Parts: sequence; C-alpha cells; structure tokens
Amino acid sequence: MIKNWPILFIVVPLIELYLIIEVGSHIGALWTVLIVIMTAVIGVQLLRIQGFNTLRRAQQSMAQGSLPAMEMMEGIVLAVGGALLITPGFLTDTLGFLCLIPFTRRAMIRRFMSVSSVQMGGFQKQNFGNQPPHRPDSSQSGRTLDGEFRREDD
Repeated sequence: MIKNWPILFIVVPLIELYLIIEVGSHIGALWTVLIVIMTAVIGVQLLRIQGFNTLRRAQQSMAQGSLPAMEMMEGIVLAVGGALLITPGFLTDTLGFLCLIPFTRRAMIRRFMSVSSVQMGGFQKQNFGNQPPHRPDSSQSGRTLDGEFRREDD
C-alpha cells in the first residue's frame, strides 16, 4: 500500500486540474474560483462544529468511565477531512465533506477497521461504536466473581 502513495500525489492533482478546467469552461473562471473558496470556508465552519461535537461526546464517554475509541477515530477522520477541504479542488472538497457527515464518517471508520489489521488500544474491531465488547467464553457472561487480591513479594 505504501508504494502506491507517489501515484496518489500525481493522480489526484491531475484529476483536480481536469475538474477545475472543465467546471471553469462551463461557468467561468471567476465563479469557479469563488466556488472553491466558498467550499473551503463552509467546510472549515462545519469542521469546527463537528469537531466540538466529537470532543463533547469524547468527554461524555470519559466521564462515564469508558474509552472514547470511536470519537478518537472520528477526530482523525475530521482532521483528514479538514486538510482535504482546505486543499483547492472539487474532488478533495467532496471527500472532505464526506468526512464531515457523521454517517459517512463512521462508515469510513468501520470500513477501515474491517480491512485493517491494526487493533488500537487492545480493542478488537467489534468494540468500535456502541457495540458491546466481544466475550470469547459466553458461559461466563453475567457472572461476577468477588474477591480480594494481595501481592506478596519475596
């Protein structure tokens, strides 16, 4: 996958140039530039709102004593979306706006986690979102053992 990154840095700008030229030829250069600037400004405002919402949900999760795993992943996707939105072009703006929509953002995260071999913070793929943690031995579910622990060093 890493070996394909240089191709990405060549192909995406070429697609952006093509789209800007095509749109500019239909609506004019001035309107094209204004649209690109407008999408960046609107995108940054939406990014700010979504970022604060994600931060609030992360704080609520931590206050309840749980790790805000999905919120942390959403923060990463929001940062990528912000970078895409401030990059001039229609393709990057479209991808950036998709990162700002909560439904598509979570779908991207789930897709990434399903194809990724990375497991973050000891969490398995099933633990992202509002799903209960996976228990390998279901015979012990619902059973609580009380006890005390004391460590005795030699």
